[in-house]
Amino acid sequence: MTIREPTSEVDVEISINGRRHRHRVPARLLLSDYIRDTVGLTGTHLGCEHGYCGACTVIVDGDAVRSCLMLAAQVDGAEVRTVEDLAPAGSDSLSPMQQAFHDNHALQCGFCTAGFLMTLESVDPGDWTGRERIVELLSGNLCRCTGYQNIVDAVTEAWSAYHGSGGSNDG
Repeated sequence: MTIREPTSEVDVEISINGRRHRHRVPARLLLSDYIRDTVGLTGTHLGCEHGYCGACTVIVDGDAVRSCLMLAAQVDGAEVRTVEDLAPAGSDSLSPMQQAFHDNHALQCGFCTAGFLMTLESVDPGDWTGRERIVELLSGNLCRCTGYQNIVDAVTEAWSAYHGSGGSNDG
């Protein structure tokens, strides 16, 4: 009996941060490896490679996903956003959330930061209602350095920036 190998390579066309990429890739290539190694965008980090830590979170067609759990072939034709797409194009400035993370010291080693930022980018700022809700929204992202307090503070500050108020979001 001869066991046939499934197709070993596939053609993919993926829009990443508004730029189309076409490649022939191994059929089992992870989206995270495609983004980092094939496209060269290294802001997406690999932590646990089991979908547990959230460091590899990217946005695919509007939804936050763990790129270490998806194959590049699964997102053929999709729109993918990575952390490199958050800051305004052609600018040295940061997005309001990135600035809030900076201002509130919401990162230490920074390894998990891209995953937190992309998770938050996929959520309507109107859903960041109060500290308990913020903690719930971020429950799928792990940080081994900060203790989360400064991260929640950063989201609260960004909520105010998105809503144009100087008030608190203690909800």
